[in-house]
Amino acid sequence: MAVELDALDVDLLAALREHTRVGVLELSRTLRVARGTVQARLDRLEREGVITGYGPRIDLAAAGQGVQAFVSLEIAQGALDDVSAELAAQPAVLEAYATTGSSDVLCRLAASSHDDLQQALLALNRSPSVARTTSVVVLSVVVPPRTMPLLQSAPRQAPRRSPTYSARSGAEQGDERLG
Repeated sequence: MAVELDALDVDLLAALREHTRVGVLELSRTLRVARGTVQARLDRLEREGVITGYGPRIDLAAAGQGVQAFVSLEIAQGALDDVSAELAAQPAVLEAYATTGSSDVLCRLAASSHDDLQQALLALNRSPSVARTTSVVVLSVVVPPRTMPLLQSAPRQAPRRSPTYSARSGAEQGDERLG
């Protein structure tokens, strides 16, 4: 079952995407909501599987793996589980999807050179479950992988901010009472 995201959820996801190392307190200040609200939202988004992990975004070219290709696989009938295991065992396979249409699986591969890419493609072709492969080499990235434009495009009904948020910390408020 899909999770219904409100405007605050989407803003929280955007802030995390923009600043992956930010803490809960800084998120609460940035989003102008209580720290407990941010933590509760994060916990819910993790529990519901919307947030699947935290980590750095890696530039494959900068990491020495600048050659990429999309590969369509036509596989033997009923061999999806076998092919899935074989693809998962290939380090060059970044992602793979079962598809409709003329091919059965679409993969994205990366390699350090065209020779390494060719070796990865030959390994795929050696699989008894793979009947045919068709590959397309990536020349450049036109639109990088992204999710936020899609999430931000949908209208949201929930209020964006907590009415009880205070921009000043408790210590600052306490100092005023003492003075």
